[in-house]
Amino acid sequence: MIIDDTYIDRYVIERVMKRNTFAEEILSMESAIDAIKYLSDHIDEPEKLPQLIFLDINMPEMNGFEFLENYKNLPEHLRKNCIVMMLTTSLHDEDRQKANQNPYVYMFLNKPLTIDKLRTIDFE
Repeated sequence: MIIDDTYIDRYVIERVMKRNTFAEEILSMESAIDAIKYLSDHIDEPEKLPQLIFLDINMPEMNGFEFLENYKNLPEHLRKNCIVMMLTTSLHDEDRQKANQNPYVYMFLNKPLTIDKLRTIDFE
């Protein structure tokens, strides 16, 4: 799952993943609110839940950290099977530290997503 309010960023992330056969299916969400709703609506359908979530920080209405605040209220079985990666343009050390201190964030990456960055992800 990609959660990013910028179309071009979602497009680039999808393209890199497809080119490198990184995912069988890619869910693309324009807002964190839509993503939380999707996850909530599919709590009892594990086959529809993403294994990996690429989450932007800076988004309107609900930013990436607000998403994580809502995400923590989802059932544990969902959180255990969905790995969250912060993928952002933010260069602020505070954002990196805050992401790295969050128990639901597996890794903090800066955009753009590249094949080399995909190769650093080892979650199996």
